[in-house]
Amino acid sequence: MRILVLGSAAGGGFPQWNCNCPVCRLAWSGDPRVRARSQSSLAVSADGERWLLLNASPDLRQQIIDQPILHPRGKSRQSPISAVFVTNADIDHLVGLLTLREQQAFTLFGSRSTLAQVAGASVFGVLNKDLVKTREVDLESTVDTGIGLKVTAFPVPGKVALYLEGDVVDVGAEGESTVGLEITDGVKKFFYVPGCSDINERVAKRLRGADLLFFDGTTYTDDEMVALGLSPKTAHRMGHVAMSGKDGSVARFAESGIGRKIYVHINNTNPVLIEDSKERASVEKAGWDVAYDGMEVAL
Repeated sequence: MRILVLGSAAGGGFPQWNCNCPVCRLAWSGDPRVRARSQSSLAVSADGERWLLLNASPDLRQQIIDQPILHPRGKSRQSPISAVFVTNADIDHLVGLLTLREQQAFTLFGSRSTLAQVAGASVFGVLNKDLVKTREVDLESTVDTGIGLKVTAFPVPGKVALYLEGDVVDVGAEGESTVGLEITDGVKKFFYVPGCSDINERVAKRLRGADLLFFDGTTYTDDEMVALGLSPKTAHRMGHVAMSGKDGSVARFAESGIGRKIYVHINNTNPVLIEDSKERASVEKAGWDVAYDGMEVAL
């Protein structure tokens, strides 16, 4: 099984187009200690020929261009992308579907509530229903993608997408709004959890002993955005768990027995993006890798 990191940043990418925070400032200046990253998405294949996308990034077109394995083959229109599985209804996980509108067959998987947002937005009507099949997936039910991969979606603490928020936001709710994925080729399996607001005992138990985990690395500290004066929202309020702190992912997964742990969905403000920072050193010492665009892992 091959796993390719198409995009490793959170929404907005890195550097974010309108941000001059200390970390983005390094990127704008060309500092070699940081590397640009596009918005979060993975591609997975059991045979190296047919690929499943995990979320459809707004940067998908450029990600395809950057990865020859995803280029069309043959004399006419064709794509190695056979399926897409979306983990929630966030803009930065759905907008890439519009890139796949050029009369190309693929299957779109997701929870009922997530696919309802796709069905209810007229702009996604550009996807030809005769070619693009949608499959609603029940939580804790394993679905065969038809390309040598089986996926099980499970709830993790989170919240609804920003554009769906009302006056009261239930942060930490567990349901169809935010899911993690267990992906297997029948021999090996790995987990993909790009958004999670709390690592409770149920989540910790589910991921314990995994061969490989791609996990939410949005911020280093819970108050990161607040301290920089960029937002009044903590990471938790945005639906993410910080890396550091007693309830952060580094501490909570310290005794997890997970074979390899990789942070994805990394916000532009996160100092772990600076390769010689003390924050990068701390997560690496704890056994974590920080994903970058083009990173490939084989299981």
